[in-house]
Amino acid sequence: MMRLPARLTTKMAKVRIAQIFSSAPPRFLLHGVDPEEVLHPGSHAPVSRERMRGLIADPAPVIWIGGSEPLVHPGIGHFARAIGHGHYVFLETDGTLLCRRIHEFQPLPQVFLTVLLDSRQATMSSLAVEGLRAARLSGFFTVIRSLVHEDADLVQLGTLRKFIKEKDVDGWLITAASGAEAAVRKAAEARRMIPSSFWRQFSEHVEEAILAQAQGRELHVATSSAAEGVGVT
Repeated sequence: MMRLPARLTTKMAKVRIAQIFSSAPPRFLLHGVDPEEVLHPGSHAPVSRERMRGLIADPAPVIWIGGSEPLVHPGIGHFARAIGHGHYVFLETDGTLLCRRIHEFQPLPQVFLTVLLDSRQATMSSLAVEGLRAARLSGFFTVIRSLVHEDADLVQLGTLRKFIKEKDVDGWLITAASGAEAAVRKAAEARRMIPSSFWRQFSEHVEEAILAQAQGRELHVATSSAAEGVGVT
């Protein structure tokens, strides 16, 4: 049975209500950050203290750490603790290093260890399964996020739903693997399989923020390439 994160549920409801009665432009409930943009490879020190301060002060209630594998960074535990003050932190990993690194994190109510699992995968790796089990036994909230492609087989997601129930995973997020219209439609259809209304709705927020972040990176790369092309003589 999925656990409902009561504090997060209440916090997000308050933010949504405040947005309804506010004249300010709507903002994301979730801010995504790639650890490679913040942490030095092989070091506990952040790349930019100014960037760290910006994340700590970010008004979004949820900080999503993902993109590149966060558990390969030595400073990820300190990073998660630092931004966890005042935020809910979702740390997304492929799960293979979870058993090895889990001792660096504290099982606080605002920390969610999230394993990314593509819907095309019929089974999980044994390391990811053991990582989820270790996280659960250590008292962490555990979540699985499934990426849905436009050609996804929803029967496989049905198998995953059974796995989530058997392993007592707390949350399940289903999001589109890309911004393609067909993938977004398929993900919306797949979300009907999530038994919890909270995790269905939160999946939509996660999808919106992560796709927007990906589009921003693509725009940045395209702009940089264009600028370099103009500079070539």
